[in-house]
Amino acid sequence: MAEPKVVLFYCFTPQPDPEAIRLWQTTLCESLDLKGRIIISPHGINAAVGGDLKAVKRYLRATKSYFPYRNIDVKWSVGQGNDFPRLSVKVRPELVAFGVQDELVVTTNGVEGGGTHLSPQQLHELVDARGEEVVFFDGRNSFEAEVGKFRGAVVPDVKTSHDFMSEIDSGKYDDLKDKPVVTYCTGGIRCEVLSALMKSRGFNEVYQLDGGIIRYGEAFGDRGLWEGSLVVFDERMIQTFSEHPRVISHCEACGAPTTNYVNCGNLACRALLLLCPSCVAAGAGSTCSPSHAGRR
Repeated sequence: MAEPKVVLFYCFTPQPDPEAIRLWQTTLCESLDLKGRIIISPHGINAAVGGDLKAVKRYLRATKSYFPYRNIDVKWSVGQGNDFPRLSVKVRPELVAFGVQDELVVTTNGVEGGGTHLSPQQLHELVDARGEEVVFFDGRNSFEAEVGKFRGAVVPDVKTSHDFMSEIDSGKYDDLKDKPVVTYCTGGIRCEVLSALMKSRGFNEVYQLDGGIIRYGEAFGDRGLWEGSLVVFDERMIQTFSEHPRVISHCEACGAPTTNYVNCGNLACRALLLLCPSCVAAGAGSTCSPSHAGRR
């Protein structure tokens, strides 16, 4: 495959017939031999698609021809040619499974009541102006923050997006309600929802990093406020923003610095473990442990 590329995008817009969108997107991707994961809901679309560069460009032109998707913000990254094992296009109640489909209000302008969008440059301006008062709030699952996060970020103890509501409603973060809180996630979609939910629960000054960590990495690489690597949900598993990123995570077996995620060898478990290549070669991770229960 020449010039494999991976693209990510989302669009919050009312969709009266998600099944029709699913059929269209499936046919379109199959005709171009593209693979990836696409979720359709009454609230919009969330897509990660990979394949030959020319085919990906044709896919995007066709997708943007649908009027509600005309202004989608596409994030590009270099692929490996086998980034997705297959094509999956599904209709779900939510684009991100926070469990709040009846609470979220989506119009043709997107999610209503969300946080103020900040470009990477505007984020730096906010930090320069407000200093340590600014709180970074990680909108991802906690294991993603093990290998990379914004310096000093609050990382909620969540295994899935659905866990966020109980975390926030617990009162654990009530001391942040009068502080400037910047939510961030991989590409921005989780924070579209999370920031709106936080504002509706009394957080007074909420922002969201526009384009997510991906856009920030494109702008500042490892020269800014981000530390480590980014978890991505395809065969690459890890994305970096320079040739020599800081490694903040360690092997669970020997303690050596590593960003190497592997699945537990027990097929009934498959929890993600941080193990360096040497420990994997020595058999670490081939057997299960009760400690894996919290990672599945």
